Amino acid sequence: MPFTLDPDVAAALAAAFPNGRPAPLPVGDVAARRQRQNAIFDGLASSFPVTPSVQTKDFRAKAEDGYEILLRWYFKAGSDASSKGPAILHIHGGGMIGLSVEILDAFPKVYVAQTGVPMLSVDYRLAPEVKAPVPMKDCYAGLEFLVAHADELGVDTSRIAVMGESAGGGLAASLTHYAKAKGGPAICKQVLVYPMLDDRTQTIDRNTAPYLMWDVNDNITGWQAMLGDAAGGPDVPAIHAPARMTVEEAIGLPPTYVDVGQLDLFRDEDLEYVRKLGLAGVDVTFHLYPGMPHAFESIAKDAKTTRFAMEQRVKALTSF
Repeated sequence: MPFTLDPDVAAALAAAFPNGRPAPLPVGDVAARRQRQNAIFDGLASSFPVTPSVQTKDFRAKAEDGYEILLRWYFKAGSDASSKGPAILHIHGGGMIGLSVEILDAFPKVYVAQTGVPMLSVDYRLAPEVKAPVPMKDCYAGLEFLVAHADELGVDTSRIAVMGESAGGGLAASLTHYAKAKGGPAICKQVLVYPMLDDRTQTIDRNTAPYLMWDVNDNITGWQAMLGDAAGGPDVPAIHAPARMTVEEAIGLPPTYVDVGQLDLFRDEDLEYVRKLGLAGVDVTFHLYPGMPHAFESIAKDAKTTRFAMEQRVKALTSF
């Protein structure tokens, strides 16, 4: 029996695109994808709940090559920095090639409002202006900043998690691998929301193709921008594309939460990543949501499945 789109999502998409969804873009057109992403998320921003209880403070950190990275700290108003607690390093999505902390400012605010756990969001550099591993190392600089300023921010360095959506989920997983291999700051949990993990995902699946919000052409474009000619080839390491990890490389990774929609291009690569984690003895929580496409919580915020998914993410973000 063929898959069907969740009716709440279908209704939301019909309202958002009364003349039909935009035509697919050709492989390699980064500029058009950035323009489209920015327009979509700028339009969505007003539909997110107002979060007056969440405040922000901007910092700057230097990357390995001296580049200054924007870091935005999200915290509950009135929180006591003298009492140390958990914190989350947040990495935004955008297919490796687009979006920013500023454009996606509402996402961390919603999570901080619901959990009370502060977040530091990293405005990493985008491909193709930089290549792997630069974006991940920008995120690593954010992690080092969070540890170095733990006293100032009221952070217990043994309770730092990483979280990311889509490409941000992929970079979060890359960062976790890198920090483990480097012997860097400990990450106590990774929360990966429909993560983009595998540069080899280049095949159209007729069962999901009609529903994809990020399609095969988009995926090839994003990974080629990040990896160049190496994309899809035999020599890509796990710190560039986390789905490339072996079971042995997964041993010792922190407890992990993953969720993904059934109608998401990343479904199968996320399933495989979770399988390897399980074989490595890593504690995993996994949710697969029927009828849901990529970024479903942005499309249909009040859908029953969206509400359930947000509840599960909140549980994951308050579990350490």
